[in-house]
Amino acid sequence: MNLIYLVPLFPLLGFLINGLFRKSLSKSLIGIIGSGAILASFIVSIILFNDVRTNGSMIVSYFNLLDIEAFKIPFAFQIDQLSVIFLLIITGIGFLIHVYSTAYMNDETNEHFGRYFSYLNLFVFSMLLLVMGANYVIMFIGWEGVGLCSYLLIGFWFKNNTYNYAAKKAFVMNRIGDLGFLLAVFWILAKLGTVNYGEVFASTVKFSASDITGITLLLFVGACGKSAQIPLYTWLPDAMAGPTPVSALIHAATMVTAGIYMIARSNVLYTMAPFTQTVVAIIGLATALFAATIALKQNDIKKVLAYSTVSQLGYMFLGLGAGAYTGAVFHVMTHAFFKALLFLGAGSVIHAMHHEQDIRNMGGLKKHLPITHISFLLACLAISGVPPFSGFFSKDEILAAAYLKNPIFYYLGAIGALMTAFYMFRLYALTFLGKFRGTEEQHHHLHESPSAMTIPLIVLAILSVVGGFIGIPEIFAPDAHMLEKFLHPIFAQSDSIKELHHLDRSTEWMMMGGVSVLIIVVIIIAWRKYSRTEQFVASHGIARTLENKWYVDELYDNVIVRPVTGLGSVLKNVVEKAGIDGAVNGVGRFVHYSSRQLRLLQSGQVGNYILFMVLSIVVLFLVFWNQPQIAHFLEKIF
Repeated sequence: MNLIYLVPLFPLLGFLINGLFRKSLSKSLIGIIGSGAILASFIVSIILFNDVRTNGSMIVSYFNLLDIEAFKIPFAFQIDQLSVIFLLIITGIGFLIHVYSTAYMNDETNEHFGRYFSYLNLFVFSMLLLVMGANYVIMFIGWEGVGLCSYLLIGFWFKNNTYNYAAKKAFVMNRIGDLGFLLAVFWILAKLGTVNYGEVFASTVKFSASDITGITLLLFVGACGKSAQIPLYTWLPDAMAGPTPVSALIHAATMVTAGIYMIARSNVLYTMAPFTQTVVAIIGLATALFAATIALKQNDIKKVLAYSTVSQLGYMFLGLGAGAYTGAVFHVMTHAFFKALLFLGAGSVIHAMHHEQDIRNMGGLKKHLPITHISFLLACLAISGVPPFSGFFSKDEILAAAYLKNPIFYYLGAIGALMTAFYMFRLYALTFLGKFRGTEEQHHHLHESPSAMTIPLIVLAILSVVGGFIGIPEIFAPDAHMLEKFLHPIFAQSDSIKELHHLDRSTEWMMMGGVSVLIIVVIIIAWRKYSRTEQFVASHGIARTLENKWYVDELYDNVIVRPVTGLGSVLKNVVEKAGIDGAVNGVGRFVHYSSRQLRLLQSGQVGNYILFMVLSIVVLFLVFWNQPQIAHFLEKIF
């Protein structure tokens, strides 16, 4: 219990040291500090995991953020079965990404190298704060922190205005979702006078049905922004502007999993809101399918993976909406393994290809990058849901829950799984198989990445293969789902409802086997089609639409961005500059001009002063001639 505060403290110290002394520290020392801070947090997280497994959850309060008569908001950490799983994912995957970054970012100057690692440490710190908080306010602080860090890291190469635009896009779209989150927190506080998880979930009787529905929908708006669901998903593919390890961290271990964690943490509220659960399931399924169609025709290696992430997040939301909270968290974990591996593998390819990202200019890399090739292949098998790789178990659990929710959800989810297998093996085949399609210069310099990059790939490949065995379905072996048993105290209410609805064994075997066979068939089709591709033709029709991402970015640009920019231009030029600034500056110019003219009266000529005095007296008499006082004064004189 006394070690809890150390988990976020180590990354915070790493951020401060590397940030403040980045100009004076060597790259090797910066890498050791940055990576070592996350490793230290990972070690403490393992200790906390064992403690929670033995003794159960714990809450530690340090001080009050707000302490007024109406309510108190403590700065408190809650370490339980759910938060400790996320701690292991964040720090474990985060450490591997930090180690990988020491080689990938080695071409940067000391100052930028230190800035990069300080941002990376701050990112991990913010995510740890998000999952460790014992109330919604602490979660929101971490929630905003990861939003800030994504802005800093997406726009890391800030001299490129395109990257700056991508960073701003991510920041603004997340603020839209954050407003929903904040309104939900205010609603809870107004109703209960507390935002502590335990007190909120124990006081749900004080909520009306409309309260529950409104709060959960607003929280879901926040989750849509952070976890890139329709309609707030377009920022995530543009986030590829940042360094590739940043993409791995965002997609696998930090930011995009925040929305999943928040809903899983609020499972008591969502279980009481069936309408919201249906909305979550529908939006998640729509996002999974929509993003998968776009990924089918993308040619940038990172863009394919980005839309893959959006699609996989959709599956997680489908699981949450179907009440399979354990399945959603399980898929977060397995997805962290294979998606981090895919992005780091893509980084290894980009590193070997001298920053080339178009898969049409690759091919034949299998023999030049053996470790990257094998690890990337294993990750593709895992994300495609091929048994017995990790993605098979977690995705199957979500699809089974979707079937119980609505059979249509299952069939559509299965179609999305088939599309996943197709676009991932299109990516794999165009990158690693066939003949090399790049330049002679690129071909001459092809080489495997250094060990600091390949060792994390090997570790993640192992996890991608065996990671699913902590969630073996009951039809394989009773009580073999270790993750479900571990998380049962968190999801007890939803688990009790799930126990009332079961798939019979024959149906589950048929669903599992049928989808697995179809996935393997699709993989073979994609493998055969794209491993022989040597020339590419321009896309037409629906293929061109998919290549242009259904023109959603253009739609947003025309419907929202341009009108808002135009309004801003009007407000700036007409209201601000011509109106407000014009009035303020006009007063200044008038006073300045008047003073310049009045100073001419101060000529220093005594005769002029006497003349002005006489003229002034005459004017006064003319103005006040009819006044009684003036008349009385003249009578006395004359």
